[in-house]
Amino acid sequence: MSQNLPDSMRTSVLEGAKTLTIEDRPLPQAGPGDVLVRVAAVGVCGSDVHYFRHGRIGDFVVDGPLVLGHELSGVIAAVGAGVDEARIGQRVAIEPQKPCHRCRECLAGHYNLCPNMEFYATPPIDGAFTGYVTIESAFAHAVPDSISDEAAALLEPLSVAITTMRKAHVVPGSRVLIAGAGPIGIICAQTARAFGASEVIVSDLVPERRERALGYGATQVVDPAEVDVATAGFDVDAFVDASGAPRAVFAGIQAVRPAGYAVLVGLGNSEMTLPVEHIQNKEVWVTGIFRYTDTWPAGIHLVESGQVDLDSLVTGRFDLDHVEEALESDLDPASLKSIVYPHQ
Repeated sequence: MSQNLPDSMRTSVLEGAKTLTIEDRPLPQAGPGDVLVRVAAVGVCGSDVHYFRHGRIGDFVVDGPLVLGHELSGVIAAVGAGVDEARIGQRVAIEPQKPCHRCRECLAGHYNLCPNMEFYATPPIDGAFTGYVTIESAFAHAVPDSISDEAAALLEPLSVAITTMRKAHVVPGSRVLIAGAGPIGIICAQTARAFGASEVIVSDLVPERRERALGYGATQVVDPAEVDVATAGFDVDAFVDASGAPRAVFAGIQAVRPAGYAVLVGLGNSEMTLPVEHIQNKEVWVTGIFRYTDTWPAGIHLVESGQVDLDSLVTGRFDLDHVEEALESDLDPASLKSIVYPHQ
């Protein structure tokens, strides 16, 4: 069942590195267990920028036309068989992944690691710089009216931060070091405080970003060009890399106390040198994160309760005809998060 729907939708398509076109595409159909969502707002992620500029991220290569965008909110416009029709008209935030639900990882509860995963805007799966998308009903999370369309879209990067804090074992009183004050670093700083961290130290080379971090949960900021993070005596419980910079990773791990945690989040080099002696002698736990599982309920709570502010992160708004500008907006040091509105 559905509301009155158009026959086609405007779609921004990545044809190759730095090559975007606008196409009219037919609406997708909601299959059994799925919902059709009219896209409201889509955040621009660093991965979208990588695909746009370089045509790949590690082993994920754009080898055909691809629709970018995986941070999104919208309104359910139609439902497939087996889905309650009462969901039509519901505002939702989308968890943009489709695991198989049958493999070893899915059955173990690690559905983010499903080898058969279909994830929005990851080749060859199309994303959300378009009018309508489909998703499993369970991954269309209802949001209250107190959460804006923009904040609902940004529950996706908040989910990355929630997963990071869980992996870093952040608890009330924890001391946390975060490398990088870009969008994920800023959201991680807020989330660390929401998890109870008493100290959040943020390092970044850019003065404007360091200053901004102080307004989003950081209790201290440092310039890694002037302060040797490895020997500054931070002795933190957890280190989070949101920069992808090899030097930041190497130094940050050395700042972790014995039996502490280091979580690698940033998109960086596929291979890095690590301080193995420190990791071994101090028994530091080093791990990465790959997306998320079961984070949207926590994210909705953190935003609705005011513990995390996502709305003020938005520094640019664009329509489908200006997606290229949205993808290039990170070149401005004052930019934090850009939002694309497919129906404007």
